[in-house]
Amino acid sequence: MAKLLVLSNGHGEDVIAVKVIEALQSLSPHSLIQALPLVGTGHTYQSKDISLIGPAQTLPSGGFIYMDSWQLWRDLQAGLIPLTLAQWHTIRQWRRSGGQILAVGDLIPLLLAWLSGVDYAFIGTAKSEYYLQDGQGWLPSTKFWECWLGADYYPWEIGLMKSPRCRAVFPRDSLTHQCLQARGVRSYDLGNPMMDGLAVNTDGLAASPGPGLCILLLPGSRSPEAERNWQCLLQALEGIFTLFVGQPIQVLAALAPALDPASFLQALIVHQWQEIKPQIFQRHQAFLHLSQNDYAAYLHQAQVALAMAGTATEQFVGLGKPVVSIVGTGPQFNRQFALRQTRLLGESVTLVEEPPQVALTLAQLLKDTAKLERIAHNGPRRLGPPGAADRIAQTLQQLWSTSPER
Repeated sequence: MAKLLVLSNGHGEDVIAVKVIEALQSLSPHSLIQALPLVGTGHTYQSKDISLIGPAQTLPSGGFIYMDSWQLWRDLQAGLIPLTLAQWHTIRQWRRSGGQILAVGDLIPLLLAWLSGVDYAFIGTAKSEYYLQDGQGWLPSTKFWECWLGADYYPWEIGLMKSPRCRAVFPRDSLTHQCLQARGVRSYDLGNPMMDGLAVNTDGLAASPGPGLCILLLPGSRSPEAERNWQCLLQALEGIFTLFVGQPIQVLAALAPALDPASFLQALIVHQWQEIKPQIFQRHQAFLHLSQNDYAAYLHQAQVALAMAGTATEQFVGLGKPVVSIVGTGPQFNRQFALRQTRLLGESVTLVEEPPQVALTLAQLLKDTAKLERIAHNGPRRLGPPGAADRIAQTLQQLWSTSPER
């Protein structure tokens, strides 16, 4: 593999792509690997010094146009069509010099890879059979036509994956792999790169859980939505303090590095939290630790998460832990997204409508030892073991080392 172009369409997809690129670079240090982020400006790539080609632009939806037709309209007004055409022109120019394409995301990068005329591989992040079934049968929410199709991927998507030029497909879970393989797709069950890079040594951290309840707050990574979600999560804590009165509570708040912490700190003051040390706050029997650098450690330390996020929620569930989510207003974490995420992650996620419902839901959850045991097995089964990026890179290296030049 001498030359590779990576297409991705979203922040989470960029993160997964970067993990695979780093693994490929360790295997082939002299390969030329470039990226074309179809959504956003490619900050994740730039932070890892990965070369970008083509135009990049942040659109209002952040890539979540499938969640809301209004978001699609806003993107169209902001220049979605000229941007897409310019990106396609970049791909056409790039393909003249040879190489392969790795598409990460959904139909759009997959289609562009197919249109390029070169060999390609696909990491599917947007679809999973768990949206339709739990491994035992169809979910009650599954539509009749979805049962008729028999797969979350549509026939035209499967057709693109069955192209002779599609050398490999890496679905997000084993259940989806089994479905694709049964339809003749060259699918590999290698795990989900989302679970890579989370191993940490938590010894000696100031935010040690200690006795009592340890709760993680995940407000999401996109502003201003994350700030609105933060307000909901703080309201949910009010009810928890009332119901769990007298019990020590540790709250770990993981903020994305790109977020400005000022408004989050101001909201804590409004909710009567007092700062006793830098980034450590107290209210009644509870202590809250706010950090933009201890994300992985917080995932491991917390017993339960109150989440209004995408990737972060899945990673926490993948560690075998329970989540209580609150319906948000979007554009990402809205009702449709939350319902889909609940289907994807099964009983590991309990969805409530309003912040005041969280406390009682949490109390019931923590008493249900049988459910907690099922959750401990459910998450790793749906997200897979760590190390997926290395396994995918090794497979790509083997496949493309034998790929004929086109």
